[in-house]
Amino acid sequence: MKNYYILTFFTYLLFSLTASAQIATVSFENRDYQFGTQPTNISTNDIYDVYVSWRNTFAEPCNNGRYRIKFDTSSQSVSEGIAYGMLLSVYANDKELFDGLWLYYQDFLNANGVMNWKIEGCTTVIGNNGATDAELDAAYALIVADKKWESTGAINYESDALSLISIIKTHEVENGTNVLKPGDAWGGSNTTNPSYFTPGYFRAFGVYSNDTAFWNAVATTSYAILNANLSQNNASYNLVSDWCKADGTYSNEVAWAYDQGRSYNYDAARTPWRMAIDYVWYGDTQAAAYNQLCIDFVNAQGGFNEIYPGYSQAGVAINTGYKDPTFTGAYASAAMTSINQSFVNNGYSELKNQPTAAYFGATLRAIYMFALSGNMYNALEENTLSVNGATQNEFKIFPNPVLDYLNVSFKTSKARIITLYSISGQQLILKTVNALEAKLDLSEFNSGIYFMDIDGESYKIIKS
Repeated sequence: MKNYYILTFFTYLLFSLTASAQIATVSFENRDYQFGTQPTNISTNDIYDVYVSWRNTFAEPCNNGRYRIKFDTSSQSVSEGIAYGMLLSVYANDKELFDGLWLYYQDFLNANGVMNWKIEGCTTVIGNNGATDAELDAAYALIVADKKWESTGAINYESDALSLISIIKTHEVENGTNVLKPGDAWGGSNTTNPSYFTPGYFRAFGVYSNDTAFWNAVATTSYAILNANLSQNNASYNLVSDWCKADGTYSNEVAWAYDQGRSYNYDAARTPWRMAIDYVWYGDTQAAAYNQLCIDFVNAQGGFNEIYPGYSQAGVAINTGYKDPTFTGAYASAAMTSINQSFVNNGYSELKNQPTAAYFGATLRAIYMFALSGNMYNALEENTLSVNGATQNEFKIFPNPVLDYLNVSFKTSKARIITLYSISGQQLILKTVNALEAKLDLSEFNSGIYFMDIDGESYKIIKS
């Protein structure tokens, strides 16, 4: 059953996010996904804070409106990071940064039309050819941009999205097998990367490009490879390997990778997040099955605070001296398949409490927090918000989650009835409003889930 959307907004003015950045309005929509359980312990400013911190640390302007994302070697940028930045900035309504990153991506295209994967500063290619995960994230971010900002400005997001989706189909999916290649210049049945599989995106690509049969087949093949990898290697729980062949066995083409790509390490760590997105968007049963393996693994380890960075496929921890949100946050995302609210909340808490200065971990931590808070919604769903954030009934509810006072603002002034109910259906507040704004005092209410009714439409409210 489809849940009600949380149509909520945190709108802030960010002054001088970087030395040359202009004032930019950033807003968030903490939506309620169609499927799954989301954390109820997200504080009002959490998503704003993690985004601003990430942007200040890693986003750097070039010239002519271009931006890049600093890599581990801060003078360098990689296509993966540019695409992650596009995902974060589009969901944060940060059009300046999004456009700058996409222009940077386009400045360094190879002959196939994908970004060369590593760049020195703002000028020089030092790593040739594409990385498929970057193309996938960038293409989906362009779809969100089209739906959020439309395609009537200097950048035609729709045309660019459709073009990139076509390029991915031609150059980064193996012809005849539907196996996702790791890049435009290599891989396929002999080498693929499970953490690049994004079945939720594939379904969206199919709808957006009117090519559902092809992209649904890529999604189906991706799950077949995941399951084969677990089965072929007697893997513990969800622990797929960083790299494998399409039949699930180990590839012989990645000798340079950690443990020759045979461990659940930094590549594979993203897989639970990718499958979680397919579940919360589409309720896919194969995604739910994989996510349940993740949940079982966390419970077997003793909780989210016992998740370490990297495991053998047999379940032996590689590093036990530190924690990394790259791993913790992916499991926290998969936890949304659980119906145990406390478990889901614990995953979010542990992720929030694992800040890092590392490019990979800090960027993924922000992405995971966006996903958990409903800020990585399916842009192709019905009732998508317009660019100004208004609902069809032209009102906004914020902040949500709420600590003390809940604000409701209206575009027009007329008589309205606002009712707040407990999760059991008990009426707690009944208020008639004939103004452009209303404020409700929830400070004495217990933490938990409530429902607000405005003009016959119901919305889920989370009390922190």
